[in-house]
Amino acid sequence: MNDNVLNVVLGLVASAISAGLGWLAQALRRRRRVERVRAFFGLPAGSECLIVVPRSIGTGSHAHTVTRRDAYALMWLAGLVEECGARPELVAHDAAHRGLGAKTELCLGGPVSNERTAAHLAWGLPGVLITSGPGPGSNVIVVGDRDFSVDHDQTHVLLARIATPDSGRPVFLISGQTGVANQAGVRYLVAHHRELAREYGRNGTFALVLRVVNPEAYGPDMVELAADVTTEALRRSPAAAPAGSTAA
Repeated sequence: MNDNVLNVVLGLVASAISAGLGWLAQALRRRRRVERVRAFFGLPAGSECLIVVPRSIGTGSHAHTVTRRDAYALMWLAGLVEECGARPELVAHDAAHRGLGAKTELCLGGPVSNERTAAHLAWGLPGVLITSGPGPGSNVIVVGDRDFSVDHDQTHVLLARIATPDSGRPVFLISGQTGVANQAGVRYLVAHHRELAREYGRNGTFALVLRVVNPEAYGPDMVELAADVTTEALRRSPAAAPAGSTAA
């Protein structure tokens, strides 16, 4: 083998080694990213996750229904769970009679339509009051001395992560004032979970109110942070009524 052939062979070997090392480095980075996502959501590979929803699928005319927008949100949640290598289990809100921490819970909908959400708010975020009623101005998220209501050009969603005792699996709440708000909250969680993990830690509790801007024109696409209400949400207000009470 002459020197030219040897140089070509050595170059090919070096290129193969370099490509292999590059692929390995990328694979390790991808795996670390996936592991961070799994840690934040409490979804190790092969685990199960509860997606807790109102019982009926319908148009939203009844308090205990999943609207078409909520169905879209469920697809996003299921995709997120499967991306982590876990298995989603859809459970009706009045059938999820189990303790906390054994499985990650993703609860969709407000405390009026989802009894499990109401229980989690009362236990983990006692400073949050979400009212609902038939008249205008009756659907309000109240946290501390701030209230967030629905009007013609905005709606809101409470997005929260609640840490459970003994480092158990977390609870996530997506409690919107409308089906569009629920969908917007899920999409925000999927898009910003890395920033949320950096800000609040992989095992932290947080409560955010997101504003959905002009949902009639933009749907769930225009979302901004209205307020970080974590401190107020964790503090029980003496005047607070039970979560999910109906406005007069």
